[in-house]
Amino acid sequence: MKTLTEEQKNILLNSIRDIPDFPKPGIIFKDITTLLNNKEAYKFLMDHLEARYKDMKLDYIAGLDARGFIFGAALADRLGIGFVPIRKKGKLPSTTICEKYELEYGFDEVEIHLDAFHNNENANVLIIDDLCATGGTATAAAKLVLDAKANLVETCFLMNLKFLAGDEKVKKYSPIYSVLDI
Repeated sequence: MKTLTEEQKNILLNSIRDIPDFPKPGIIFKDITTLLNNKEAYKFLMDHLEARYKDMKLDYIAGLDARGFIFGAALADRLGIGFVPIRKKGKLPSTTICEKYELEYGFDEVEIHLDAFHNNENANVLIIDDLCATGGTATAAAKLVLDAKANLVETCFLMNLKFLAGDEKVKKYSPIYSVLDI
């Protein structure tokens, strides 16, 4: 089950609620809380991700603030490996490295602890998040993992909004896998 059939993808897609005009008019927000509270759909997703990544010899999963924490920590536990949070600036308590990225109106920053991978150069890392839209956050996260001297094996998204082409930016730094292309 390293990839899903269209029927299997529909199980997941049908468990994600669309919220029109959130956070602003014209946006259709993909609400994953309905997937998370559907125990069958969530277990199906996590079983799929575990099957996909169990033989990749990963050392760490890096989850993006905040929904990437939900999938990343659970998957790291299933695989018996470490979890590393990539947070918005100012949220981590120790020495960090930081990467700025562009938003629609301005900039933001994400950071990772300098010793996130225990100074293990070439640690095999998977980045995970719920959504790839414009690719800014994921690209910044990829740069952080590489700056920390780790090997970025892949970047995984539950959903990829293909029409925004953010995945093309991320592909410059790692292969990507999206469970659902929207």
